[in-house]
Amino acid sequence: MTNENLAFAAPIAAAVAAARPAGAYLDEMMARVGVDGLAAAFAEPALLARIDQHAAAVREALLDAGRIIDAEGLTAYARSIAAGAVRIGRPLPEPGFAPMTAPEWLVAGFPLLRLVAVCMIAESEGLL
Repeated sequence: MTNENLAFAAPIAAAVAAARPAGAYLDEMMARVGVDGLAAAFAEPALLARIDQHAAAVREALLDAGRIIDAEGLTAYARSIAAGAVRIGRPLPEPGFAPMTAPEWLVAGFPLLRLVAVCMIAESEGLL
């Protein structure tokens, strides 16, 4: 991991390990990727369709694991995705540094798209 990546990895790695309230973690994910990702998705139908597919997979994974769609379940799922992103050297962006345009989001990696889907679910369920 480069020094540049370490700056991003440390805060999220600490957040993954910390026992923080689920709502606070979902708020952080919304700030890191959700706001920009959802804004881009609502402007680009192809991106919205891709995020919808990720959201369906998140819902299915939670239900298959015997979890309900709530803040704790979504947070546990998001933490595992964020930790995996750090492990593969693709740490999450700090708030305000996520891709901005629909074309950038259309080529964003799996972790970012999956976390935007988590944010979309959290928003639609009134958890944010």
